[in-house]
Amino acid sequence: MARKKVLISVTTYPLPSRSYDELVCTAGLLETGEWIRIYPIPLSFLMGQRHSGKIESFKYTWIELDLNKRTDDFRPESHSPQNYDFRDIVIYDRVGTESNWLKRKKFCLQNVYTNLSQLIKDSEAPTNMSLATFKPTEIVGFEIENDTREWKDEWVEIRKQGDLFAPEKPPETLIPKLPYKFFYRFKDVAGKESRLMIEDWEIGALYWNCLKATEGNEAVALEKVREKYEGEFLAEKDIYLFLGTTKEWHLRRSKNPFVIIGVFYPKKESQMKLF
Repeated sequence: MARKKVLISVTTYPLPSRSYDELVCTAGLLETGEWIRIYPIPLSFLMGQRHSGKIESFKYTWIELDLNKRTDDFRPESHSPQNYDFRDIVIYDRVGTESNWLKRKKFCLQNVYTNLSQLIKDSEAPTNMSLATFKPTEIVGFEIENDTREWKDEWVEIRKQGDLFAPEKPPETLIPKLPYKFFYRFKDVAGKESRLMIEDWEIGALYWNCLKATEGNEAVALEKVREKYEGEFLAEKDIYLFLGTTKEWHLRRSKNPFVIIGVFYPKKESQMKLF
């Protein structure tokens, strides 16, 4: 057991492809700039930390708690809470966006990959790196695909078994199934083009908020998501990607076990500001 201070940076959206352990996976950075994965985080705990109706209140917040290295996960960053009731947790102030995310950059951008092949090589044994900050040379586009609209039967049953979800509410009500998948297509410093799925909570929450704002019009809601991730982000933001492996595909030694678990998007700065 070790006491860790972690800057929470990402929370993934629950997906049917995930194992029971990873219903909600949270990751962040230590003060040294090293990544750490914490799971499972009970969903009821996250939902109990609402602020202005949002669940992302822990994002870019320093927390301190006792963690155990997971013995059932070969990935070195993977830990679990010592106390699942979080009685030992200390919550510090949230790191804001002042000076164009300056304080966030200090920790999130300490170690940045630009070559995806090198990152994939480092994900191989014995290193088994499974979390990283990545800077694409160019984002080629944002893509949307249809997905199943209902949770798989076996996924619903698994969700009913655990204490990560409020027992008095059906899973479909508590966490709606995203009917679409979202992807970034990008190039790295070597010109290699890749297409990775975006699995963070933020894009899922954006879709549901847009759907509500458009009174259930999915086409318009999707266009609003595209406007943000393709229009606004690519035109105005200096994009970095938080990448993480899924345990299943990392264990299978997939050619690329990574997905996008978060997008880091400070504003672009003019070259004049560098002098």
